[in-house]
Amino acid sequence: SMPENMEDSELPVARACVIGGGAFGTALGMVLASKNAKVMVWVRCPDQAAEVNKTRENKKYLPGVSMPENMEWTSDISKAVEGAELVLLAIPSQFLRHFLEGNRSTLPVGIPIVLCAKGIEIGTLQTPYDITLEELPGKYGKYVCVISGPSFAKEIVEFQPTMVACAAEDPKISNLVQRRLSSKKANFRVYTTSDVIGCEIAGAVKNVLAIASGVSAGCGFGNNARAGLICRGLNEMTRLAIKMGATGDSLRGLAGVGDLLLTCTSPLSRNYTVGYRIAANGETLAQIKASTSSVAEGVDTARSLHELCHRLQVEMPICQGIYSMLYEEIPCQQLIGELLGRPLSHDFG
Repeated sequence: SMPENMEDSELPVARACVIGGGAFGTALGMVLASKNAKVMVWVRCPDQAAEVNKTRENKKYLPGVSMPENMEWTSDISKAVEGAELVLLAIPSQFLRHFLEGNRSTLPVGIPIVLCAKGIEIGTLQTPYDITLEELPGKYGKYVCVISGPSFAKEIVEFQPTMVACAAEDPKISNLVQRRLSSKKANFRVYTTSDVIGCEIAGAVKNVLAIASGVSAGCGFGNNARAGLICRGLNEMTRLAIKMGATGDSLRGLAGVGDLLLTCTSPLSRNYTVGYRIAANGETLAQIKASTSSVAEGVDTARSLHELCHRLQVEMPICQGIYSMLYEEIPCQQLIGELLGRPLSHDFG
């Protein structure tokens, strides 16, 4: 077997902390637990922590999945982070700032802080990485990184092969996260990139494009339309990322093409379902919101993207069209007519 000190081999983890008890955070906690780490999962509500500890099941987000004994849930943040060699921030992007404001000196310094949330904050139009650098003291800055890629929680916890990218400004940090979070036992592989902005923009935009993919299916369109939509969507995503200073490398990788393919081809995703219900059943956004407990991320992101496009003068016709459908109640047929009626143009770039 490979010597342990190789730069490209897994590293053991003794203690790790996951902040946020949603599906994705829980799944990443289970990956770390597969390496025999003691994993602390922090949640706001003491009752939720007590219940998961007792039943060994995160019923709300991952029903039917049994939590290993070396995972413990707590609502005490200092207990959660104590001795951690890795901190995963897995709270939704719209709640991230509030958490950081209240915990500016709680997190350990000198260990990687891994952002798992995707989105663009309403109002500020900032990404999770921007928000974190702004809210945490400077000494944390170089340890902040982002994880992204095609990674449905349900498949991660079944230890099905999953590949994600870790993006950091400092390659030492992405390499460390790569080696600490990768798990042969869980078939979970982490690749590295330095394109943080690209990763975050891709992660946000793909949720809006998944709504578009649901619309396409709900209108009865098939494989040609979906593949075309994914390519034109990738084009929009790349334009925005490059305008925001990304190298664009990560858009061709797991965080870009990888996650976009997964989200646009899986009828299970909440974003896809929103588009499908609007197109197939003629439901409104308000009706959909009233009938589901968890709202799809793409619904908020469409609003932020709409503002961002205007601010940066970037053309994103598909994403703008989804905004119009969600918030201006433009009928699907009209939206599709407008997209297919646009001037004929160049393929990529």
